[in-house]
Amino acid sequence: MKELTVDATIENIAVVTDFVNEQLDRIDCPMETRFDIDVAIDELFGNIARYAYGTDAGKATVRFETVDHPSAVMITFTDSGTPFNPLDSADPDIDRYMEERRVGGLGIFFVKNMMDQMEYRYLDGQNILTIKKELGDH
Repeated sequence: MKELTVDATIENIAVVTDFVNEQLDRIDCPMETRFDIDVAIDELFGNIARYAYGTDAGKATVRFETVDHPSAVMITFTDSGTPFNPLDSADPDIDRYMEERRVGGLGIFFVKNMMDQMEYRYLDGQNILTIKKELGDH
């Protein structure tokens, strides 16, 4: 298990992505799986950076761990910002024309569909969102 704590800023999306990709390199993660994980980091850490703390500054911790040596990875995002469960967000109606859809929710929808599992908890004043991605054949 490896952890990284950084300021929850848009600029640190790249830092978090590099941190996770360094860990994925160590386990020979397939490129397609890495792409899905990178998209998830961009969306999830981006949401923390944009919305968790409002105009205040705050920190976020990203934990990386392998499961089943290493047939899957789990990445956990933790912040002390405003409580928000992205899994409660209604999925957008992707069958409607773009002009007819409500704004927002598409990124979380994509992440839900790309990851094998997502879990949210609010515990001790912290948002804790964990994603799990199977590595597949490699």
